[in-house]
Amino acid sequence: MLKELELASVVGLYEARGTRHETQEIAQGEQAIVLAPRASRLVDAMDWDELREAVRECKACGLCQHRKQTVFGVGNESAPWLFVGEGPGADEDEQGDPFVGQAGKLLDGMLAAIGIARGREAYIANVVKCRPPGNRTPTAEEAAACAPFLDRQIELIRPRLVVALGKTAATRLLGTEASLASLRGRVHQYKGTPLIVTYHPAYLLRSLPEKAKAWEDLTFARKTLASAP
Repeated sequence: MLKELELASVVGLYEARGTRHETQEIAQGEQAIVLAPRASRLVDAMDWDELREAVRECKACGLCQHRKQTVFGVGNESAPWLFVGEGPGADEDEQGDPFVGQAGKLLDGMLAAIGIARGREAYIANVVKCRPPGNRTPTAEEAAACAPFLDRQIELIRPRLVVALGKTAATRLLGTEASLASLRGRVHQYKGTPLIVTYHPAYLLRSLPEKAKAWEDLTFARKTLASAP
């Protein structure tokens, strides 16, 4: 699979379109643009083990240069609930699991409050699988590079409900730049699966009064799941 993504293959695709010099410029300057569709087609057919290995070896964007390890996801692989966050932080980069720091403890408490056990009824993943430097927000290009992996995870899990934790996850899954406030309190759709938007736990740690709104979102999500076919 990895051989399919080598630069030589990309160069070969373009040799009929221009000179050798032009081909090198395309390969060097637009590598991510060319590789993304080909990688996506390969990822679409992967099982869980193949997907983990592909994420572990991924070098599709610059985030790979800073990681200690990739952070794939954790939980029940056929869970009814899927929670999608932004990206790994320092603790996640060290341990290899999402939401294991202070934000993770808060998320666990939020899930327990509505009767969800992380490892049994929920799966947790992120938009990007590598830690952005300084825990900054992932760029659109970085989110796009990781998109095939997250999309395939969702296809394999087949959750009954997706909860987008924060603006980055909502933007990625819904394809909109609308504000988080405008997206809350409504049932959206991700490829036919109901999707609810709420605040990221890391934001709630900085804005404690918003916890009440997050509770409203989670109870709304629970009602939505209960009424889903």
